[in-house]
Amino acid sequence: MSPVGPSVELSRDEARRALAEILLSAHAGELAASLAYRGHWRSLRRPDEIADVRRIELEERQHRTRVREMLDELGVVPRVGRERLMFVIGTTISGLCRIGGWFVPMYGAGFLESGNVREYEDAARFAVVAELDHFVPDLLHMAEVEWDHERYFRSKVEGHWLSRLVPLWEAPPPRAVIQDSFDAARGVGSTGNGARAR
Repeated sequence: MSPVGPSVELSRDEARRALAEILLSAHAGELAASLAYRGHWRSLRRPDEIADVRRIELEERQHRTRVREMLDELGVVPRVGRERLMFVIGTTISGLCRIGGWFVPMYGAGFLESGNVREYEDAARFAVVAELDHFVPDLLHMAEVEWDHERYFRSKVEGHWLSRLVPLWEAPPPRAVIQDSFDAARGVGSTGNGARAR
């Protein structure tokens, strides 16, 4: 099994460019997500759900900050057009949360978070080929946090009566697989619980 999947065939410079593309997308996407979550938690009524989605908003903002640091190190500037587009999308979703009921924002958030897990895993694999191994722990951690977000929203909607009418998105593999499969592919010992053996 390759430590980096298909990216193993790329040169260092090609991997850096591929990594930069993912990070540019993630940086803009985290802006849209954090804006959307702000509208989402403001539309909720239960204090526990408000606190949960506020925490998720904060974590998305933290991801954006860390991704920006990585882009800075790569010497890559976020694309103004993409950032503006994601600002508009995030702001629009934020407003729609207030009129979209409870189920739609919860479902939409879970669906989107499921894709974010893979995005950060792919970025970690490109980082290895790009000889930016110091990016890997943060990228895998962000993948794990996005996994947590997906699981939270899945747990909210799977018991709702509308989930019988709207099929749930495909569930990602278990959380421990994110770190364990990456370590196993690189030949690093795994403890079997998602933590690396030291």
